[in-house]
Order: sequence, then C-alpha cells, then structure tokens
Amino acid sequence: MAKHRKKCAFLTMQDTDGWSIDADLAIPHLDTLGWQVEWVVWQGADIDWNDFAAVYIGTPWDYPEDPAQFMSLLQMIDNSQAILVNDIRIVRWNIEKTYLRDLQQGGAAIVPTIYGEGLQRDMLAGYFAEHDCDKIIIKPVVSTNATDTFLLERSPPEDVMTQLLAAFSGRHFMVQPFIGSIQDEGEYSLFYFGDTFSHAIRKTPKREDFRVQEEHGARIEQVEPEDALIAAADRALSVVNPAPMYARCDFVRGADGRFLVMELELIEPSMYLRMKEGSAKAFAAAFNDHVVRLSSG
Repeated sequence: MAKHRKKCAFLTMQDTDGWSIDADLAIPHLDTLGWQVEWVVWQGADIDWNDFAAVYIGTPWDYPEDPAQFMSLLQMIDNSQAILVNDIRIVRWNIEKTYLRDLQQGGAAIVPTIYGEGLQRDMLAGYFAEHDCDKIIIKPVVSTNATDTFLLERSPPEDVMTQLLAAFSGRHFMVQPFIGSIQDEGEYSLFYFGDTFSHAIRKTPKREDFRVQEEHGARIEQVEPEDALIAAADRALSVVNPAPMYARCDFVRGADGRFLVMELELIEPSMYLRMKEGSAKAFAAAFNDHVVRLSSG
C-alpha cells in the first residue's frame, strides 16, 4: 500500500509570464520528505483548505492589486486545519512597510523613512529638506517589484509630477533618500530558512537605472556576505515575532559604511534557490521541520 502523502499548496498568480520563479526547485525535495505539492492560483481560489496540511504563500506577486482580498484568503487558510507558512501574524505585520519603524525601535539600522498619505505637489520640498538630499525615492507602502516607485530630483519634470500625483494623491506612500551605493555596489539580499542563514546575493541595477529586480534587467550574483552584513540581518530578524520559517533581508550600504535595511521580505519573497547548490533541499527540510513542529505542538 502506498504511503499516505501530506498535501501542500504553493500559492501563485494567474499570469507568471516574464517572472523569474524557482520555488519549484524545492518540490522534488519536499516529495522525498513525503509531501505532495500543488500549485494554486490565489485569485478566486475555491478550495477546501482543510484538504491541505500546509500552504506556502509562494509567488502571488500581484497581491498589491487587491491586498484586502489577499488577506481575506490568507485568513481563510489560517482558519482551516492547514498551517500557513509564514504565519499570518507575520504577514499582517510585514504587508505594510511601516514595519520599518518597529525594526528601528528594535535596534536595526534602516534607510531613513517618512510616511505620508495623499501626496500634494507642495510636499516635495519638505521631503528633500528633511532627508537633506538631492534625490529621493517615493513608493507605495504596499508594493512588490518596484511598481509605482519613483526616483525624483528637485523640481521634477511636469510629466513625472503628473504621474506621481496620479499614483499617490489618495494613497499611503513612503519617502526615502536615494542611497547612491545601490547603483554601483548594488543591493544585498540574505536568505534564512528557520533561524539558519542559507545564502546571499548582490543585485546591481542596469546602467542608469536604480531598480534591482531581475525583471528590470538587474545583474544577480551570489556573494559571501561580510560579518557586519550577517550581524545586521540577525539584528533585524530578532525583532520578528513569531520567528519566520523563511526570510529575505535586503540591505544597502549607507554613506557611513553601515548596512541599512531596505526591506525585510517575509510574505512572498523570491528565495533565489537556483543561486546556491543545496539551498532548495535546505528550504524543503526547514519547511518540513517547521510544519511538523507546529502540527505536533
């Protein structure tokens, strides 16, 4: 008789064309551990979640188009017998980038951030003054893949201003100084499975760009992080409660040499499993251990 296999759902989106997804690399290793994995499109999913032992949030990268529907789905999953990974409490905390305040209060160094709602033209001068810089980044509080992210200099062109006001006139946003090192040194991402560091990459934007997503042409390479970078990631993750099963910590180097948190990705980060041999197996093992521990607790 065939051994009973635990069912796991990997959430994803309807249209994945143009996206670099490698979460499937973990599936053969989960299979070895007794899991049967099924991809499930999160929008309009009509599923009895009690059929699953666990649900990995995975790659629903269009959720900012309807975050309320997304959270409603996750709540439905959390109300079932399925174990949601990561925990819904983490998702609620991490879905709005106001969590950076908590990281800072917990001792992590972050990129200085101002939050606002309902952007108006006359606000910009104050943001440049408060950050004491000549370039700022304005982006949504809930976003993925640099969507509606603007790099602005003082007195931006009128067409850019029109786009900016259309994007944020009735929306929450955040304002950060542009960190120049991102264009030459790049942004670092450190990946953790459970409480264990797995691997790190550096993402360098293409010439005359600032976006570090590979979908925007950035160059991706595996790196061995400095001790100071690992310490900065450990500090940031120590603030998170409950502890996540998976995490991606994004950093840039500030003008003073310190590593500053850009984002702490705990919902649906690409884990770049293809960048390090053995990382897909390690992810599967950590996932299995996490679910088994919660199931027996």
